[in-house]
Amino acid sequence: MTTVNALVLTGFGLNCDMETAAAFELAGARAHRVHINALVGGKVNLDDFQILAFGGGFSWGDDHGAGVIQALKLKNHLGEQLLKFVDDKKLIIGICNGFQTLVNLGLLPGFDGDYTDRSVALTWNDCGNFRDHWVHLGINGKSPCVFTRGLDPVIDLPVRHGEGKFVADGAVVERLEANNQVVMRYALGDGSCAGGKFPENPNGSVGDIAGICDPTGRVFGLMPHPEAFNHFTNHPDWCCNLERAQRQGSFSIKQEGTTSGIQIFKNAVACVS
Repeated sequence: MTTVNALVLTGFGLNCDMETAAAFELAGARAHRVHINALVGGKVNLDDFQILAFGGGFSWGDDHGAGVIQALKLKNHLGEQLLKFVDDKKLIIGICNGFQTLVNLGLLPGFDGDYTDRSVALTWNDCGNFRDHWVHLGINGKSPCVFTRGLDPVIDLPVRHGEGKFVADGAVVERLEANNQVVMRYALGDGSCAGGKFPENPNGSVGDIAGICDPTGRVFGLMPHPEAFNHFTNHPDWCCNLERAQRQGSFSIKQEGTTSGIQIFKNAVACVS
């Protein structure tokens, strides 16, 4: 198997790089935590990597809007390199603040191969405060998204954001739907759409949208944190799940295997290895 090198951005308010790097390592990649200045300054070459991860946190304190300054810095210094990275059919994932950065860069939604147009946004939660809890997510099995291949129809992941509300013009949302670029939605426990219900939809996102991809499925942005579900004991119900399995006489419960969070990273590694 070819060694897969994943670049995980760090610096200036980003705070999920350790978890994200650990998730890639668990998935079989070699993770490299790289400060954004090292990339901008040319000390690290983007061409040496097959996967680029924009992780969570509060880049530049979100002072001018979540992900705005990070997007401007990268676009001004690395715009052509990022477009080449996409053109070379490599993978990009943006998690939470990273998702916000991707939409500000225009790397999502990538309609008609245009990775510069900003046509969607992530803004303040309708509830008016920061949300930090687990959510159910309905996975679109028809999506071209590389990262979510083979996932269960419903998975659980944690959210932790203050600006996670997905908004876009009706025509843009309709196009995302038609292209199956809506990868995951906030859902009820049975997997049906949350229908805007709070707290199942924690931010008021249009269409309960929690994550989208570009038309190729190689650029993926999501508000929930897959890297934070790296072991079955991360899940708030793990004790109940374990007890249920023991009472049923089964010790090979699914939670003891690869979590849905790590599977997202494994799918990426498998795609480029």
